[in-house]
Amino acid sequence: MQEIETKEMMAENQQGEALLREDGLGEKKLYIESYGCQMNFSDSEIVASILNKEGYATTRNVEEADLVLLNTCSIRDKAEQTVRNRLTGFNKLKKENPGMRIGVLGCMAERLKDKFLEEEKLVDMVVGPDAYRDLPNLVKEVDAGRKAVNVLLSKDETYADVSPVRLGQNGVTAFVSITRGCDNMCTFCVVPFTRGRERSRNPQTILEEVLDLVDKGFKEITLLGQNVDSYLWYGGGLKKDFAKASEAAQASSIDFAKLLAMVAEAAPKMRIRFSTSNPQDMSDDVLHAIAKYDNICNYIHLPVQSGSSRILKLMNRGHNREEYLALVERIHKIIPDCAISQDMITGFPTETEEDHQETLSLMEEVKYNYGYMFYYSERPNTYAERKMEDDVPMDVKKRRLNEIIAVQRRLSDVYNKSRLGNVEEVLIEGSSKKSEDEWYGRTSQNTVVVFPKGDEKVGDFVQVKIEDCTTATLLGTRVN
Repeated sequence: MQEIETKEMMAENQQGEALLREDGLGEKKLYIESYGCQMNFSDSEIVASILNKEGYATTRNVEEADLVLLNTCSIRDKAEQTVRNRLTGFNKLKKENPGMRIGVLGCMAERLKDKFLEEEKLVDMVVGPDAYRDLPNLVKEVDAGRKAVNVLLSKDETYADVSPVRLGQNGVTAFVSITRGCDNMCTFCVVPFTRGRERSRNPQTILEEVLDLVDKGFKEITLLGQNVDSYLWYGGGLKKDFAKASEAAQASSIDFAKLLAMVAEAAPKMRIRFSTSNPQDMSDDVLHAIAKYDNICNYIHLPVQSGSSRILKLMNRGHNREEYLALVERIHKIIPDCAISQDMITGFPTETEEDHQETLSLMEEVKYNYGYMFYYSERPNTYAERKMEDDVPMDVKKRRLNEIIAVQRRLSDVYNKSRLGNVEEVLIEGSSKKSEDEWYGRTSQNTVVVFPKGDEKVGDFVQVKIEDCTTATLLGTRVN
């Protein structure tokens, strides 16, 4: 999944965020902190909804919390170190408030449950991504003085009937989960082990959630999944079992392109995004759906990870350089004004200087609008960790990463300068972080725009003439 904190091209993006609202309901206080991908942030909203029914109101003040939960990410080692540091800090608070309970959720849960519970004694409770419905029972176990664990993976859990509590939201944008799990088995990735096999959510429940958001005044949604292009509803079950379904079920199945069309038509005034796509699974039907519906954003996050076909094969990415570039060419042909962003990993085992130069040349050829870039770190139990030597020296990894970032900054700057003089439609999401006198919003292409405040309000679509830019931001004034 794409990590989203800002559009800056950052090498290390593992900052946690407390996704909270103070709703004043309930006598017990819940504090949730989330790390990593958008799916984790969405899952935290599901957790808050489940616990809200148990009498927990969310709080922004961890010191007053009865229950503290960290929704964790295992994609990179730095995230795990950050979580450990946070848990250590929470345990200091617990000494002053012995009634506080601490739990770890998400992708780190299964792999580190024994260390967190028994060896380091940092938590009272460990809960995997498919076990959130069991939270009320697990909390009772902890209250009874016992450690509580549920990290079982599910073949059908999608939380389709849980109405998420919208935490830390601006009332304008929201996440809607459509799939869980991943079948692709990239050799560097832990997601298939922490989130299980691919299964899709009933499209009717997706539409109901979207229409509820319309009724509540939201203006933009992001359809979420570890691999949204693998969305496939044929009545329920794992995607890998689709071939075993009846002919009638297969004939009436709904894939991602059809789901996009259904959502776009059901909510014509709602701006629609999606994340994350895997290149080998993206069909031209999806591209034609984006082109057909004005409310589907002209933006695709298209992780590539490397520009070298040799490295891509070692990563088990399911595509090579030429296939990826052919897809990019089709995207620009079908959706001429489409922005594309990337995920890139440098320093994968055996990566040579020639492989690295192929990555840089791919970036130059695609001309990504922005990206999320990291150096490789081994993740325990992945194929790469078990079968490949992490043989690229750290100083080489960091040097290559800095070169990748430098190229991306230049490409982003070129793209932003190409928008100068354009009038862009911007959805206002809130005040600029730098000035209360300016609005912050995004274009269809997911580019940040900042402009002076007038009589507009959060949630308005406005026309903004672009007059200046930085590497990451367009600057302009509203067109009356």
